[in-house]
Amino acid sequence: MPFESLSERFQAAFKKLRGKGKLSEEDVSEALKEMRRALLEADVNFNVTKDFIKRIKEKAVGEEVFSSLNASQTVIKIVRDELTELLGSTQSRITISSRPPTIVMLAGLQGAGKTTTAAKLAKKFVSQGKHPLLVACDVYRPAAIEQLQVLGGDLGLPVYTEEGSADAVAIAQHAVPYATSHLRDVVIIDTAGRLHIDETLMDELVRIKEAVHPHEILLVVDAMTGQDAVTAASAFDGALGIDGLVMTKLDGDARGGAALSIKAVTGKPIKFIGVSEKMDGLEEFHPNRYASRILDLGDVETIIEKAQAAFDEEAVADMQKVMRNSAFTFDDFLKQLQMIKKMGNLGGILSLIPGIGKYKKELDKVDMDGKEFKRIEAIITSMTIKERMSANPKLLIKDSRKRRIANGSGTRVQDVNRLLKQFTEFQKMMKQAQKSQKKGRRFMPKLPF
Repeated sequence: MPFESLSERFQAAFKKLRGKGKLSEEDVSEALKEMRRALLEADVNFNVTKDFIKRIKEKAVGEEVFSSLNASQTVIKIVRDELTELLGSTQSRITISSRPPTIVMLAGLQGAGKTTTAAKLAKKFVSQGKHPLLVACDVYRPAAIEQLQVLGGDLGLPVYTEEGSADAVAIAQHAVPYATSHLRDVVIIDTAGRLHIDETLMDELVRIKEAVHPHEILLVVDAMTGQDAVTAASAFDGALGIDGLVMTKLDGDARGGAALSIKAVTGKPIKFIGVSEKMDGLEEFHPNRYASRILDLGDVETIIEKAQAAFDEEAVADMQKVMRNSAFTFDDFLKQLQMIKKMGNLGGILSLIPGIGKYKKELDKVDMDGKEFKRIEAIITSMTIKERMSANPKLLIKDSRKRRIANGSGTRVQDVNRLLKQFTEFQKMMKQAQKSQKKGRRFMPKLPF
């Protein structure tokens, strides 16, 4: 999970400030020392870390507690604002040309995921009503063109290639009029990469840029390479002039140092992030939302967007109604799991709930894929109507009830006991989300329930 270790360390720092009526310099300094160590261990650039801590200290020392917040929450608000600024302040979108086609050029080192990103980006454009054309300009890497053709075929999208040609500049140049004549309003150019930055690579990229005049040049970087990604971004920007970044493999980077450093060092915004290997695993990057995730304040806007994409308005309204009801039943539990599963990885969705961090151990144990989800569904549907409509797991404390449910669902009593524990933890998570909203409504997004 992105920023997981950083989030845990920040929470530990905030605990030291609880119970304070006013923040002294000593109080703040102690917490900031922990944050500073956490940032450096997360591979955040040293100068970026130093400036970040300095700004927080200047704002936090002597701050009076806001009317309804305690001292730790005051610091959380300051830190969240500074994290948002560090990550890019506001969302940065792709420039769309008023005269199609919009030309997007992807650059980056070999292994960063350019080709896959090109296909993911094309799919995102399709969801916005666009008609993209993929252009294969990586004429050096074995099977690069074939890979793009396969991905394009899976998406039902055309891929422009020139068999036998090793002139990437000419291919890019010819692709633009081809797109116009074939009513393609977006051109996505997949360029070649290298294992390291060299003059030959940069020269070709510059010549492609001069030939097609892209409206957007996006640099694809691997989040897991840490500060090497930041160094590469600076080099590409200096030679090519990039407009923004796509950070891949962020889902596998628990530290997140590159994401926290790259905007401050290069001045270029992160526009998209790769969160899975699936074709829909490319998300627009929202600095404020990721700042909130780091501080365990949740990301309700993303939950809403995923729900809206997966369901119609009536289904979303039913989901909100259920979650607003304090009497959360087994039947509600099953419905929520079924709906959340449609929105993507269950653990990933639950991690967006405000205040969920304290249930991390329980969350790590929740596996609703495949057999596990079918088991839960079988157990709940084997309950009586009274049991399913109950919000009290103690109703099933009798062994005779558990044996009946286990026999009816083809499971074991141990499985029923595990479900009761999961249900109890899920109830706690829902209550925590509502509690976090009430306590932090001054600086948290309003929940939709």
